[in-house]
Amino acid sequence: MINIPKGFKLAAANADFRGKKLARRDLCLALSDVPAVAAGVFTTNLFRAAPVLVSQKNLNGKNPVYGVLINSGQANACTGEQGMQNCLDSLAMVADALRSAGRDIAPDSLLPASTGVIGAHMNMKKWENAIPELTASIGKIDLEGFVRSMMTTDAFPKMAGTELELAGGRVRLAGVAKGAGMICPNMATMLALVMCDADVDQDAWRGMFRRAADETFNRVSVDGDTSTNDSLYGLANGASGVTVKKDEEPLLENALSEVLGQLAYMLVKDGEGATKVMHINVTGAKTDADAEKVARTVGHSQLVKTAMFGRDPNWGRIVAAAGRSGADFNPMDLVVTLCGVELFRKGRPTDQDFDALLEEPLSHTDLPLDISMGSGPGRAHLLASDLSHGYVTLNSDYRS
Repeated sequence: MINIPKGFKLAAANADFRGKKLARRDLCLALSDVPAVAAGVFTTNLFRAAPVLVSQKNLNGKNPVYGVLINSGQANACTGEQGMQNCLDSLAMVADALRSAGRDIAPDSLLPASTGVIGAHMNMKKWENAIPELTASIGKIDLEGFVRSMMTTDAFPKMAGTELELAGGRVRLAGVAKGAGMICPNMATMLALVMCDADVDQDAWRGMFRRAADETFNRVSVDGDTSTNDSLYGLANGASGVTVKKDEEPLLENALSEVLGQLAYMLVKDGEGATKVMHINVTGAKTDADAEKVARTVGHSQLVKTAMFGRDPNWGRIVAAAGRSGADFNPMDLVVTLCGVELFRKGRPTDQDFDALLEEPLSHTDLPLDISMGSGPGRAHLLASDLSHGYVTLNSDYRS
């Protein structure tokens, strides 16, 4: 069981944002009892959704951050000035309800996040009707109930947590995420939140958050699409009473990376229609940038993805992807190894019965793919899903 860090309470309600009368909550709130140090990492898409723009502003504002408000079913992206106003109005509604319940929290002390169909306007009447249920549930929702309220096409709830012993005592981290499709670095159609009860310096927290995101969420790929709504939040409220000392910050960063890494893996494993997770490790490149070009080109390749779905050790597709990646390397230096079986070396396939050797390993979920580009210091890693019939089925009728 993953423990909710001290000083955080969760809430959820069914606002029926999808309009299908689903017996599932689609609105949730993570609230800290005390002001929290907050960090955020967001989509690089130029069409940033209204909640992304509002969250970025609130993170840089003067008011302290107390919580994250998430809705699923409506992305509130590409909705113009009305979408921005609707986002602000939703925060004001929740703040008013919290004030009535004895919690004096300003609207810009909340960070909004939305997921769902792009272009649809928020149904503000549904917000108004759902907020009493939301505020009445504060502290009554567990971690799984919270994350299920974020889900859209996800097949399972994604949660991870850890505890860390520091000089001043124990601190907890708990993370949740949603996402299965429109997932590609940088970030993904994903919303994610990490709660931590340590007392940590704001600049240090934001720095470790950016670095941890780069090594985890920014190294995954399902379908090569980057969403308008990607948002990763981190709240650290100090409720444990444990202050993170300067020399302990790397320990907290490692714990944070562990939590984000588990969530990132779950995103790829739950890729829409996915049956495989490729663990692509590229080494020996002249630079990290060259290694990353190869990792991403191979991981995004539809031909490589479909080969992995079909359990086909088609080394030619991997080599071709590496060759068109734009990376600078000598083709004669390239070595490709799939599930421990060396497929390609010195410009040609190795003399092995790939189909027989890999029949059983390729039936597994996790497929290690190692690519050596030479003897340079550059390296990169990427998690990528396969591409199945299920992906087309799910995405061909997403709005219906």
